[in-house]
Amino acid sequence: MLMLLPGGGLGMNPTMDDMNLIQAQRHLVRDIGEEIDLEIGPGDDDPSFANTPLLGGPSQEPSAEEQGESKQMSMVSEIPNADQDILKAQPAKRKKKVVKRWREEWADTYKWAYVDVKEGTARIFCSVCKEYGRKHRRNPYGNEGSRNMQMSALEEHNNSLLHKEALRLQMASKDKIVVDKPIYVKALMSKTAGSIIEAALKRDPHEAEFIQSVQEAVHALERVIAKNPHYVNIMERLLEPERMIIFRVPWVDDRGETHVNRGFRVHFNQALGPCRGGIRFHPKMNLSVAKFLGFQQTLKNALSPYKLGGAAGGSDFDPKGKSDNEIMRFCQSFMNEIYRYFGTDKDLPSEEMGVGIREMGFLFGQYRRLAGNFQGSFTGPRIFWSGSSLRTEATAYGLVFFARLILAELNKDVKGLRCVVSGYGKIAMHVLEKLVANGALPITVSDSKGYLVDEDGFDYMKISFLRDLKSQQRSLRDYSKTYARSKYYDEAKPWNERCDFAIPCGSQNEIDQADAINLVNSGCRILVEGSNMPCTPEAVDVLKKANVIIAPAMAAGAGGVVAGEIELNHECNVMHWSPEDFESKLQEAMKQTFHRALKAAEDFGYQKESPEALLHGAVISAFLTIAQAMTDQGCV
Repeated sequence: MLMLLPGGGLGMNPTMDDMNLIQAQRHLVRDIGEEIDLEIGPGDDDPSFANTPLLGGPSQEPSAEEQGESKQMSMVSEIPNADQDILKAQPAKRKKKVVKRWREEWADTYKWAYVDVKEGTARIFCSVCKEYGRKHRRNPYGNEGSRNMQMSALEEHNNSLLHKEALRLQMASKDKIVVDKPIYVKALMSKTAGSIIEAALKRDPHEAEFIQSVQEAVHALERVIAKNPHYVNIMERLLEPERMIIFRVPWVDDRGETHVNRGFRVHFNQALGPCRGGIRFHPKMNLSVAKFLGFQQTLKNALSPYKLGGAAGGSDFDPKGKSDNEIMRFCQSFMNEIYRYFGTDKDLPSEEMGVGIREMGFLFGQYRRLAGNFQGSFTGPRIFWSGSSLRTEATAYGLVFFARLILAELNKDVKGLRCVVSGYGKIAMHVLEKLVANGALPITVSDSKGYLVDEDGFDYMKISFLRDLKSQQRSLRDYSKTYARSKYYDEAKPWNERCDFAIPCGSQNEIDQADAINLVNSGCRILVEGSNMPCTPEAVDVLKKANVIIAPAMAAGAGGVVAGEIELNHECNVMHWSPEDFESKLQEAMKQTFHRALKAAEDFGYQKESPEALLHGAVISAFLTIAQAMTDQGCV
């Protein structure tokens, strides 16, 4: 297995399986507000420190004074058998908990701490400074450190200019610090395919989301590349976007204060036509996410019946809590920089996370003003130049239609099946609506703070109530006050609820390895990706080994592409499609996409019943379409 360590080097360790490697090297990030217990042990000056695990020794029974303290945070690490004798020979390390009167002062440091392995030794790092040592360890002065001396080291650390500046920026963003995680690269059967991933890692070693999407695609294309080495050069060109635009977005809030955000637009590939892709406003938006979304959109557009290029973009602006006027000013500033790249023959933006009816209207208004013409190059709900009546529902309805196609291949019907849905946005709400219309039993929705489960299932009245809660900006917890059979779980995910199939509609990597195990144990047999790349690579491995059929977002989520093309079709601008006509056209497009993916999989030896059939077939079909166009157009 190839592994890119935080330092950036590639390494081989065939004797360690994926699970142990992940457990051994994963960073443990502490959320803001959590405390780490003070531990007295050998200091850096003690030569025995390098051989002493930080948390491996047995702990003493807590005293009566310690009974009332906050619960101890613990981390479990597996210790090799060879080290067991050493541990037994060493005296038990004495642990002290921070007393109440010191708790607030110590929390300022320890809530920024995380654990990592440095030169073979587990260390406590400061998440702000990324440093360790005497001033960053939980006991800065080893055995000699009194509380006063420890507090002096703490103050020295917190008063450093680097720490204070990083802390100021962190508090301004109101976000948790997230430590960069290692990027894991699985072994490939083909060295040729492996060279593509290695090249991407060398060029963009810190773009975790983009590298993850590249790995998924290359794994799916292994057999294709093995049959035709010419595709290696095509893939290398495809993985480098045609154009990446990064710009600042200054705007003024209602109090007259100036703010600056960063804007992105990635034109990934235009071999099949003008770019089409969403605009996302989210605090965690960055270039890696923009590239990953653009790459996924390129494949999705190529797989759909309507051939288009792929793009994506947005900003790290957070629309939550902002007034209409603040959002309007931000959208206008965003468009001032990017408008020259938009147009019917250039780039066709659409809504994405954080961008809906209101934002698309503001964006188009400023675009029309700057461009000086009224061309229908924007897509979005309730926009009067659009003719389709179900633009908002298209992606969500397409997901349910795709699930029905999979079940039909298994000679099953969606009626009566329990479905777990994540998310609380427009796609999740319309998924619930369509599941109910088809006789299924959706039982969950979720937000950033937890999830809601209703054992009786949602119906139209309950969905309407959920929409009212969202429009009134009330918590999902309030649902349980009206429906007693429901329950809201804080800081939890819905994947351990008993279900027949799941539709994640949240964000990328919302399902990790543990969540995938919960899904399998809960009876899930089909997972339809409602969001782009909702599963981590480890989660995908778990699902495939359990024979869970995965419908990738690039195929199952093609409904949005279909609706966008209908909107921009000239005939739709002079007539209004009825919901029945629109659904009929949407179902036909989803059926074509489904069979195109299955045929591509079968052409390269994947059985129709295999959990990899749709996952790999969708990538193969889309890539072959793009590769043909790129070959015909030469090296451009």
